[in-house]
Amino acid sequence: MARVLVISDTHIPKVGDSLPREVLEAAREADLVLHAGDLVDMRVLEELRALAPVRAVAGNMDLPEVSSVLPQQVTVEVEGKLIGLIHGWGPPVGIERRVLSRFSGVDAVVFGHTHRACVDERKGVLLVNPGTPTDRRFSDRLSYALLTIENGVIDPSIIWLG
Repeated sequence: MARVLVISDTHIPKVGDSLPREVLEAAREADLVLHAGDLVDMRVLEELRALAPVRAVAGNMDLPEVSSVLPQQVTVEVEGKLIGLIHGWGPPVGIERRVLSRFSGVDAVVFGHTHRACVDERKGVLLVNPGTPTDRRFSDRLSYALLTIENGVIDPSIIWLG
């Protein structure tokens, strides 16, 4: 079994100095952290890497020091399941179709950009947007996601903060 913490759109230091305590605790308990972009500052990556292994992609708001070292998209294997990780782009309408079009042969796609948490399935692929744990722009609720992967099944949960 694997526990995967999924976050996106942390926008630090614009919206705060650090990740929320609850997110840091979840990272400490996770086997892997997936960050779907818009970290903005390298401190977020360093903070997470001190707690768990991290895979992250660049987002459209990341500073050059971040976007120059992170890929635009990556596929990660966890417990035999392939998870595509990408930030996303453009308007919220149609983002699921756009991010899904960037991957083939994956079991799930994790993305961000909209700041709105959602779990959906398209064409047999699980789509997970964890929302944002820090930035209330475009979303009235802060959130992150957890993926539990066991016996060939990915079980997603959105965790609401506050």
